[in-house]
Amino acid sequence: MSEIQKVFMPSDPLESGDRYGILSGFDPGTRTLEAGFRIAPPFKPLPVDTVLEKDIAVTLRDGVTIRVDVLRPAGAEKVPVIVAWSPYGKGQGTSASVMGVFGLVGLDNGIVSGLEKFEGPDPAYWCAQGYAICNPDVRGVADCEGDSVLWDRLEGRDCYDLIEWLGVQEWCTGKVAMSGTSYLAVSQWFTAAEQPPHLAAINPWEGVSDVYRDLVMRGGVPDHGFARQLRDHSFRGRGRKEDIIAEAERHPLVDDLWEQKIPLFDRITVPSYVVASYSNTLHTAGTFRAWRRMASAEKWLRIHNSQEWPDYYDEANREDLRRFFDHFLKGEDNGWENTPRVRYSVLDLQGGDRVNVPADQFPPADVTPTKYYLDGLSRTLGPVAPTVGATAGYAVGSNPDTVSFVTRFERETVLVGYPKAHLWVEVEAADDMDLFLLVQKLDAHGTPLQQFTVPNQGARVHDVTERGGSILRYKGADGRLRVSMRHLDEKLSTEDVPAHSFDRVEKLSPDEVVEVEIDLLPVGLVFYPGEQLRLVISSRSLLGPMMPGIREYTTPHGGEHVIHTGADRASYLQLPVKPA
Repeated sequence: MSEIQKVFMPSDPLESGDRYGILSGFDPGTRTLEAGFRIAPPFKPLPVDTVLEKDIAVTLRDGVTIRVDVLRPAGAEKVPVIVAWSPYGKGQGTSASVMGVFGLVGLDNGIVSGLEKFEGPDPAYWCAQGYAICNPDVRGVADCEGDSVLWDRLEGRDCYDLIEWLGVQEWCTGKVAMSGTSYLAVSQWFTAAEQPPHLAAINPWEGVSDVYRDLVMRGGVPDHGFARQLRDHSFRGRGRKEDIIAEAERHPLVDDLWEQKIPLFDRITVPSYVVASYSNTLHTAGTFRAWRRMASAEKWLRIHNSQEWPDYYDEANREDLRRFFDHFLKGEDNGWENTPRVRYSVLDLQGGDRVNVPADQFPPADVTPTKYYLDGLSRTLGPVAPTVGATAGYAVGSNPDTVSFVTRFERETVLVGYPKAHLWVEVEAADDMDLFLLVQKLDAHGTPLQQFTVPNQGARVHDVTERGGSILRYKGADGRLRVSMRHLDEKLSTEDVPAHSFDRVEKLSPDEVVEVEIDLLPVGLVFYPGEQLRLVISSRSLLGPMMPGIREYTTPHGGEHVIHTGADRASYLQLPVKPA
């Protein structure tokens, strides 16, 4: 792909402020931080003597020089190293912004040393376990040369070069791994696909795996709120930075530019411990997609019931990860290979979640995709398609601007896997539709059930999740589709998970009724006798923005949305039903 297709804009230097941590300044050299060293009062002291090599120059294959920090246990013994690749400053662990994030979600800053990158492994723990941590500043960020890019195969090649440099350092055993959440997870898909010889294992902990489908144009809907935040606030340095918003506007369909932002999943063959959740409206779809498509023969999936940061820094989960790394980086015979290939959670949204349920695959083998047909007359979901055709709908921008369908379960019903909707739809007085879907759990009295994913459940979190902050409060499985982008990719679509090509626009004509398939985020939900499930269809996002402070999406399309049901236009919701 020609680099001309990329659009760049000026960057901002990394200066003192909320995103500037104690170790962010350019200060090359080697020093030893003695056991007991504490970088600042809120943070955990180091348990062992730790060597900090700061701002080491590493030259990439095209001549660009980046800067990395390495923290490793003192002494002559060689150790494996874990890379935390992201554009977030390598000294950001002590920044006001990161400390604020911990405060928002209810994590004590004392559980980490402050020496970690945001969303990355903590050197205080890993150095004490016989590992080194490499915290790089990437191309175009801080004091590094070049222009920065956002989630791109170029990053995979850059990280390949860093891994191969690390693998031959005198203090390294030659084994390199990667770990981290969010951006630090996304970079692992791209890097592992490049197959660096010294890469021994990866640990992607919730991450986008297709920039078009997960970030800028989910469902073909140009919702740029979080992409704008990433572009404007996460890349600071001397060079230029990629303007992902301008690219989305110039390239509204999938083309070579967007293909370069999809990892080559069939080339990911390294041992992998993947962590996912049902509730991360940014990362969930991408994490499960990568898990399904990656070629690793040795891959494990754990689906938790919270949010990525509390889950990543949880002591038991960290020990679990150490067993994985000890097995593949140190060759320890610790029984890791007997770990179930899948451990999933089942939410009940009333405090009785089940976690670490073992399975050989996801969805589990005994799950049956089951159709629940929409009835526009009774507004119910049922096991048999209505013989009488009917419609239900709403006017865009009206109140109400939703239409919903409900079913009540007579016996305990467990859903584990991928829901999807198959709808017959029509629009009056317009030529396109933005459809937003939500599958909710209701109690026996019809009250929607929700669940905070973070330890903090105070007034502030209530406020920020009332009309947004969807990664902090789980309200159900959502999906979306711009109907003119409904064309399915026959190679990528499966019976459970429809995948759209997003390479063409097919506007609707007056009186035209079309079939659409819409994927919803995977679920693990139990319904007890009397509890209900509600499918909601709307022209607006039913969850709001994924993070606080992000602009809410408003559809540019008006008109009347009509959902057809029954007879020869039998719309249905397909649910993954597991025997109770």
